[in-house]
Amino acid sequence: MANRITDEMLDYVAILAKLELSDQEKQAARTDMERMLDHIDKLEELDTSHIEPMSHAFTSVNVFREDVVTNADGHVQALSNAPQKKGRSFVVPKTIV
Repeated sequence: MANRITDEMLDYVAILAKLELSDQEKQAARTDMERMLDHIDKLEELDTSHIEPMSHAFTSVNVFREDVVTNADGHVQALSNAPQKKGRSFVVPKTIV
């Protein structure tokens, strides 16, 4: 492992993450962090000069529907499952005393 995590670095990360770690948890976290950094170093060795940058792993397709202006009043459908209704409104319990 080329990357070494010091006690100070580990304590700083724990403070930022608002974690209180036991000595055993600190050792496990140190090992995990060192392995992650070693993996990142290995990834940096790859030649990516011929790969085109992209913003997403998948091609983005607009799945939105076209806006269609209608004058429909959907109050009947909106109120169809209401447990209680009064006229064109929902009846709800009073929340302010």
